[in-house]
Amino acid sequence: MVRVKICGITNAKDAQAAVDAGANLLGFNFYAKSPRHIAEETAAEIRSHLPKRVKAVGIFVNHLPADVISLRSSLGLDAVQLHGDEPPEAVAEIAPVVPVIKAFRVEPEFPQTTLDQYSHAFAFLFDAAHTDQYGGTGCTTDWDVARRAAAKHRIILAGGLKVENVAAAVRIVRPYGIDVASGVESSPGKKDHGRLREFIQEVRRAERR
Repeated sequence: MVRVKICGITNAKDAQAAVDAGANLLGFNFYAKSPRHIAEETAAEIRSHLPKRVKAVGIFVNHLPADVISLRSSLGLDAVQLHGDEPPEAVAEIAPVVPVIKAFRVEPEFPQTTLDQYSHAFAFLFDAAHTDQYGGTGCTTDWDVARRAAAKHRIILAGGLKVENVAAAVRIVRPYGIDVASGVESSPGKKDHGRLREFIQEVRRAERR
């Protein structure tokens, strides 16, 4: 089964809509500069109402490992996503405590050997390359690079995914998971519940094919 992660959850209504639509994971962004940033108190309240089948993932950008571990413990996060320029040592420090998803901004020339340096990561998230923004760009990731990586690693595909192209992405890349934020939004940080449902339905249709 392709896991579907709805990222950039900022409020309880959007979280519930994602749960009702069949999301497997919800992403809570603790990067202060993100338009999808969420306060710890709000995330804790939403987290407390999630069913066990839906996993909570904290998104961090260049946070100290100790801070990531502390917030993971206080919120009961099921996994953490490191979406900045974190070195392999940071992943190795956090991984014994909680599963780590290491994100990369992927260009066509992305060296696959980079993944080998992060051997402690549970999975890798491939996002679109953008020099000025850590995720949520709406730009499409290089699917060929992701397809080749997915043959050997758990790859979560992100970047520019939406209702219109996610089925093709699933068929071509065959990823471990799919991640979406801006592709199911009416505005940054506000989900379009209809698009959200359609998006997950398209993923499931692609799986059946």
